[in-house]
Amino acid sequence: MSLNDLPAVNAVLNSLSAVLLCTGYGFIRRKNIVAHRACMASAFGTSVLFLIGYLTYHYHHGATRFAGQGIIRPIYFAVLISHTILAVVIVPLVLVTLTRALRGRFEAHRRIARWTLPVWLYVSVTGVVVYLMLYHLCASRA
Repeated sequence: MSLNDLPAVNAVLNSLSAVLLCTGYGFIRRKNIVAHRACMASAFGTSVLFLIGYLTYHYHHGATRFAGQGIIRPIYFAVLISHTILAVVIVPLVLVTLTRALRGRFEAHRRIARWTLPVWLYVSVTGVVVYLMLYHLCASRA
């Protein structure tokens, strides 16, 4: 695997995280706590792997310029800006949500998880959208 493979690997990790989040939510709705815990721990793990891959790629490669023109350009930047802001917000939310669950503070966990899940899911899905727009829809020439 080369450095140039990391964006695609990161998109797969984001996709997997989104699937695990949805599956984990489905399990907790059916009161399957063991399966919920496994899915959410796996989503956390895939997100950590994503972050390592993302930081590694950008440390070595730098920024990738968006080559799209016309209406797609403001759409891309709207998605990118919302994704970036919420990606920063989600880190402490996930850590607090996870800590509350691990400490057995399930009522407090439930209260914050209602916010954490949709934000985390949005960040995971828009991460894939940004990847597709940047590397496939409007391939950069830089």
